[in-house]
Amino acid sequence: MTPDAPVPPALPAPLSVPRSVRLDLSGRTALVTGAASGIGRACALRLAAAGATVRAVDRDERGLKELREAEGTGAVEPFPLDLTAPDGLDAAEDAAHGTDVLVNGAGTQLVRPLEEFPPEVFRAMLTLMLEAPFRLTRGALPGMYGRGWGRVVHLSSVHGLRASAYKAAYVAAKHGLEGLSKVTALEGAPHGVTSNCVSPAYVRTPLVERQIADQAAAHGITPERVVTDVMLADSALKRLLEPEEVAEAVAYLCAPEASFVTGASLPLDGAWTAH
Repeated sequence: MTPDAPVPPALPAPLSVPRSVRLDLSGRTALVTGAASGIGRACALRLAAAGATVRAVDRDERGLKELREAEGTGAVEPFPLDLTAPDGLDAAEDAAHGTDVLVNGAGTQLVRPLEEFPPEVFRAMLTLMLEAPFRLTRGALPGMYGRGWGRVVHLSSVHGLRASAYKAAYVAAKHGLEGLSKVTALEGAPHGVTSNCVSPAYVRTPLVERQIADQAAAHGITPERVVTDVMLADSALKRLLEPEEVAEAVAYLCAPEASFVTGASLPLDGAWTAH
């Protein structure tokens, strides 16, 4: 849901991630939010590659156009919407009707001490990362129940499982998202609908790249040291996660083999939560 940003120099090289999860979504419709860049884009492409028609939601119209061109088959339907606005939420709930797979991936970040955190930004972040997933899930469930099958996947975060200082809105939203997913799992189980969270650590996305640049400037250190000394301090694996790796976890949760996985949070955190 945010514009592209340049990659800071000299960061660890991206990992090449082959697609491996067996997944056939032919005839299915998926909706992915935050689809114009980062994890959402990777998920949209992965689900389209599995045969789904993908409704791609983002406020970045240029990014959605590039996504559709990259996908190249016409299976991506752009829905330019602002999920922090009331009319955008209404339109998104309507767009979720008839979908078989829902991936809530839209997110943003602001790093500030609590006493300096702008209330209007806190409110907007919770709208985007908690109310919008609720509204989209609300729109998708009746159709999923009627068909006796559905997959809801929330892109949470290691910050949905652990807290960090100066990220009040993000941590609050992600903790709430984990709870929303569990409630959805309990209500959806009798109807063939699963609901899970994928909870990654730092992923190589425009959102994280901006954090690297901001923290490097704030602390007077290099981008490399932000990654190694700050972001990866609690991770046993000393690299950024790739969006395609997260998309593979999403694909697994949509596969028939994952039909008994529901109400869970799948950490992709390099053993961060093992501490």
